Amino acid sequence: MLISCHAERSLPCRPEVAFAMVADADRFPALFTGFGPIPAISGVRLHSPLAVGSTRSVYNADGTVLEETIIAHDPPVSHAYTLSGFSPPSSWLVSRGEANWIITGHEFGARVSWDYEFTVTHRWRWPFAALLVKLFMIPAMHRCLKNMERALAP
Repeated sequence: MLISCHAERSLPCRPEVAFAMVADADRFPALFTGFGPIPAISGVRLHSPLAVGSTRSVYNADGTVLEETIIAHDPPVSHAYTLSGFSPPSSWLVSRGEANWIITGHEFGARVSWDYEFTVTHRWRWPFAALLVKLFMIPAMHRCLKNMERALAP
């Protein structure tokens, strides 16, 4: 079973600038500050140049480390990855995440759309996992997009 979540925001920048913020291993951790039990990202380490098939380690403020595998990388339009390596208690609820960023231009800047799908470990855990994703992951995503907008402010 899957749990889907979505966040989007218009940013006052060109799509290339928004894409660079999303895909930059050095800049993105400061933008994803977490929410509730969803930890902030403290660092990202690339294992090879960013491209389809490459991996990177995501270090969280709570000490956990996740693994991302890039599944789409089409600057400045799309960036997608799978997320694995969840530790308890998250691993009791979800086994995998798949993120998809789509960036489109418009007359006032860039529209950033971010979707996540989480695979639930067991059907009977879906209600609890869905509640946590809806209460905490979606606000964490919105906060991240707002942080991106703040980072662009003069």
